[in-house]
Amino acid sequence: MHNLDDVYADYELLEPDDRYRLLIDLGRALEPMPDALKTDATLVRGCSASVWVYPAARPEGGLHFLADSNAAITKGIIALVLLAVQDRTPSEILATDVDAALAPFELGRQLSSNRTQGIPNMIALIRQTAERLAA
Repeated sequence: MHNLDDVYADYELLEPDDRYRLLIDLGRALEPMPDALKTDATLVRGCSASVWVYPAARPEGGLHFLADSNAAITKGIIALVLLAVQDRTPSEILATDVDAALAPFELGRQLSSNRTQGIPNMIALIRQTAERLAA
């Protein structure tokens, strides 16, 4: 995956339709999530599409997230969220303002409210996992 700054450098130059394609491509590039991990326990509540996020602790202390969605653009959005936190330690994740990191993308202006309504819940799930493991 890229980092958020690299993705934004491309994103800001694109027309709206091409921005959708970029998000879809980001979602396609996500590491595959095994179907066995797509359970009620990993389902993010409050999303219009189904979104699953599974955290795995790395031996070196970072958190690695697997994620998937049944909607292509939503999968791209979760890919953006993960770019802000992937493989960071729980304390680094808690110190990261994911909303601020995503703000330049203006997702609320680019996408329908149905597509963006679950973003806070995705971020909250990631933060809760980091809080639990940081304790």
